[in-house]
Amino acid sequence: MELKSAEEKSLYYRNKIKEVIDEVGKVVVGQKYMINRLLIGICTGGHILLEGVPGLAKTLSVNTLAKTMDLDFHRIQFTPDLLPSDLIGTMIYNQHKGNFEVKKGPVFSNFILADEVNRSPAKVQSALLECMQEKQVTIGDTTYPLDNPFLVLATQNPVEQEGTYPLPEAQVDRFMMKIHLTYLDKESELEVMRRVSNMNFNYQVQKIVSKNDVLEIRNEINKVTISESLEKYIIELVFATRFPAEYGLEAEASYILYGASTRAAINLNRVAKAMAFFNNRDYVLPEDIKEVAYDILNHRIILNYEAEAEGISTRQIIETILRKVNITKA
Repeated sequence: MELKSAEEKSLYYRNKIKEVIDEVGKVVVGQKYMINRLLIGICTGGHILLEGVPGLAKTLSVNTLAKTMDLDFHRIQFTPDLLPSDLIGTMIYNQHKGNFEVKKGPVFSNFILADEVNRSPAKVQSALLECMQEKQVTIGDTTYPLDNPFLVLATQNPVEQEGTYPLPEAQVDRFMMKIHLTYLDKESELEVMRRVSNMNFNYQVQKIVSKNDVLEIRNEINKVTISESLEKYIIELVFATRFPAEYGLEAEASYILYGASTRAAINLNRVAKAMAFFNNRDYVLPEDIKEVAYDILNHRIILNYEAEAEGISTRQIIETILRKVNITKA
């Protein structure tokens, strides 16, 4: 489709996003927040960590979303006996040719669902870390670039601890957002029950966007403007997690062990632009930043044992920071 103007192009891709959301909604009920964040991840190139109890449609949502996009997709079930070679691939000896050949693993896709990612040991986590950060894989002595776009959507169960391995903080920081999922409301739960109880329910969805569409949407999001005052506001929010006492947050200072990394500022900027684009604007508002602040900061603020003992959560800390830190004119 040939688009004549920048406005037509922007409108076309905004409508594409809405079509994807509607198509996913034919299968997934009541998870608009999760679908929105997953789409933001895809459209900005940021990895997403989904955390929630079983039965909240985490895997179903990712699977369905992948089907609406013309992208290479692989689901990897992480288990304690998983090896790095099962993820990235390995060298195999070809007896007929008398040499070693590379057999690429499932990570060579656009879209990776790392199901129950915290069930794999540290050596597998290290292999995934290179894929996520460097967008490349090293097999033997050769480094292979991964396709663009490349995105890891990982799920983990916060309840079950047996047979799990804590994710390294360095890897958790590579996830642009960590999404905490809660139970559905009664109406949504009723609709899910009715759909799934019907054994003839059709889970098929249509492809809405292509790989080129995803890359074009990224370009459109990159064109969204953000004022200097809001850029500085983002920096102030991040610094408030590191030096809370300087922002009049003495109580919070006693609970924070480590504040957010530089990636937090980068991702707040990027995701706020995506939120503005999704809301049919070509400029960022303070509300865009505040709406996604928890998703980006919650896994980057490390609380101490005192906070745990007193039942203080990262959500409470972030809410207080958003109340106390003001926007100053550039």
